[in-house]
Amino acid sequence: MAPAVMASSATSVAPFLGLKSTAGLPVSRRSNAGLGSVSNGGRIRCMQVWPIEGIKKFETLSYLPPLSTEELLKQIDFLIRSKWVPCLEFSKVGFVFREFGSTPGYYDGRYWTMWKLPMFGCTDATQVAKEVEEVKKEYPDAYVRIIGFDNIRQVQCVSFIAYKPPGCEESGKA
Repeated sequence: MAPAVMASSATSVAPFLGLKSTAGLPVSRRSNAGLGSVSNGGRIRCMQVWPIEGIKKFETLSYLPPLSTEELLKQIDFLIRSKWVPCLEFSKVGFVFREFGSTPGYYDGRYWTMWKLPMFGCTDATQVAKEVEEVKKEYPDAYVRIIGFDNIRQVQCVSFIAYKPPGCEESGKA
């Protein structure tokens, strides 16, 4: 006869013993009696928060200053090396808003107009940059974004603003 296994021991889970030890972390011996001693560390002057007015957040990289041509080419090259299909979109508004619907999750401006077809088979970042210049020439007052589309998984993997129109509040030039 086989030994009987108790049901409670077969389904029990080891108790949570906590996260890694904090013994290697520095210990502060300062008194926290007053608010004057509250700090986020010695590098407090190195941090800056995002301004709440005048600059809108867009896609990936929107917290950075506008990309130079060289930086843009590096981002596009990464997109191509990742085997994603580059695609350009443009919009005069540039961000989501609510105008026609009040249901949860509905926003206008989510989908932008596609510039030509996705660039299947594109192997050179300068080809995409030339298309960005064409969009800027045709629609100088529109935002332009580059999307990296994975045609195997059928998902958008990256999206970032490649051009903001001059004089717009969001570009910081107004």
